[in-house]
Amino acid sequence: MKKLIFIDDSQLDHYILKRILHKYKLAYEVNCTADGEEVIRYLKQHKRNKNILPDVILLDLYMPQFDGWTFLEKVQELYQQLSKPIKIYILSASINPKDIDRAKNFPVVRSFVFKPITKNALEKLVDEEMTA
Repeated sequence: MKKLIFIDDSQLDHYILKRILHKYKLAYEVNCTADGEEVIRYLKQHKRNKNILPDVILLDLYMPQFDGWTFLEKVQELYQQLSKPIKIYILSASINPKDIDRAKNFPVVRSFVFKPITKNALEKLVDEEMTA
């Protein structure tokens, strides 16, 4: 089963994602957290174990302490050391063109998806993941 980590400080968004995955039987083991720093530590700890690393990370940009931009900077430093490529998607409510342009500066980011996540958007990500 594919592994997905969702980094977002909104419990409601965690619930919506889990609900969509369950309702439409999209086969992912999901871990939701508001702590991007914890995810960086996890990636560092398991960087050589491709069976433990996530396949996909969904990332919110604006969180109180360790925001998505900081996460992207840290994961970009670590990315080449990982035993498998992880697909990182920004999942944000921001419609600011500056955020979208800034996200393009991070080669690890596959695309920018607007909140709230929908069944169609999630299926598109899953389909992209399956064909990649």
